[in-house]
Amino acid sequence: MSAALRLENVTLGYDEHPAVHHLTATFEAGSLTAIVGPNGAGKSTLLKGIVGELRLRTGRIEGAGRGAAMAYLPQLADIDRSFPVSGEAVVAMGLWREIGAFGSVRPAHRERIRAAIRTVGMEGFERRPIGALSGGQMQRVLFARLLLQDARLILLDEPFTAIDRRTVDDLLGVILSWHREGRTVLAVLHDLDEVRRHFPRTLLMARELIAHGPTHEALTAENLFRARTTSEAFDDAAAICRRAA
Repeated sequence: MSAALRLENVTLGYDEHPAVHHLTATFEAGSLTAIVGPNGAGKSTLLKGIVGELRLRTGRIEGAGRGAAMAYLPQLADIDRSFPVSGEAVVAMGLWREIGAFGSVRPAHRERIRAAIRTVGMEGFERRPIGALSGGQMQRVLFARLLLQDARLILLDEPFTAIDRRTVDDLLGVILSWHREGRTVLAVLHDLDEVRRHFPRTLLMARELIAHGPTHEALTAENLFRARTTSEAFDDAAAICRRAA
């Protein structure tokens, strides 16, 4: 099977503090992978590097999924919901690459927007301003936008955090449908039981790579212990550096 994404010796960070160290991994086309690790392990940083929000310090990122064929969902907490725009307008932004900044939304586009809204269960709420939506409703809107982007590589940063169980189940169904369609999905997750039930592959990291492969092989007690102790060692080293400075 061909690779959708390759990371080779990738190092990323903020200011003078590396958050991901020399990570190498290959994600096969059509794979469904959970990215897990302790808090501060560099999971969100890794996704930001893949989408180009952070400049690489070392290494390279290759794959047909970069650019127009890639869709990225940041953490819900990172999204400014004070802007006076409706949920439907946010969903329509998923067509941006197709129609451009100044293109018109035609009837065929509107039907696709309505279909995406139906798929995520937001009918009847689409005209509400995003500031009036609950966390779960907003996440449904963002998933509908992803549906319209029609990307082959989809990156999700903590898609299930701070939303209700019903929404988690509904959005998990969308993710599994992407997997059945042969799309490549990477999702930063915290619930290891959820990972074990639904995600065939896992990348376990603690700023550096701990394990990457079938979930039952990656999420062993030994690997989880190593991830925790490695993360603590990085934290201790960072604290020493701050005191020395």
